[in-house]
Amino acid sequence: MSLRVKEIFYSLQGEGGRQGEASIFIRLADCNLRCDFCDTDFTVKETMLLEQILEQISQYPCLWIVWTGGEPMLQLTDEIVLFFKEKGFLQAIESNGHYWLPENLDYKVISPKGKSDYAKKINPQADEIRLPIQKGDIIPNQKSLPEARFYFLSPVFTDDKTTTKANIDYCVEQIKQHPEWCLSLQIHKLIGIE
Repeated sequence: MSLRVKEIFYSLQGEGGRQGEASIFIRLADCNLRCDFCDTDFTVKETMLLEQILEQISQYPCLWIVWTGGEPMLQLTDEIVLFFKEKGFLQAIESNGHYWLPENLDYKVISPKGKSDYAKKINPQADEIRLPIQKGDIIPNQKSLPEARFYFLSPVFTDDKTTTKANIDYCVEQIKQHPEWCLSLQIHKLIGIE
């Protein structure tokens, strides 16, 4: 089995319920969406066999893998997750929620994109629902969403600091009005790490 991989890197989880935890990020290529605020180039860098990925990530002293993208569910399967599970790894995923997630994942982040009905876009398997928010976005009623352990509003960071600040301020105000939500900042961008 192989995967189309954009990059593999070791860093800290920058946002959400696992924020600050050391993690091995496996960024898979391709996405089913084209969001105007996306900050990720998810074109294919190389196709790797699972054994090659295992060899590369075994150099790190961490057992957490974060499957991210693009959209990892365009490639990730039950068999691939089981392969790494059997090697002792814990696995998280960051998905836009358009696809059913594999079995044996240890932490599931659904981060739906777009301005349409969130409730129809999210499969009900989330540990965490994290919405990327820009100033003016409508915040959905949390009760219309699937049950999750955490619900986060995550302000969209851009190259324009004024726009980023406006997005942060907007999220803070929305959370004050809707306290069932929590703020998730992209600390990896704030402290300048990958």
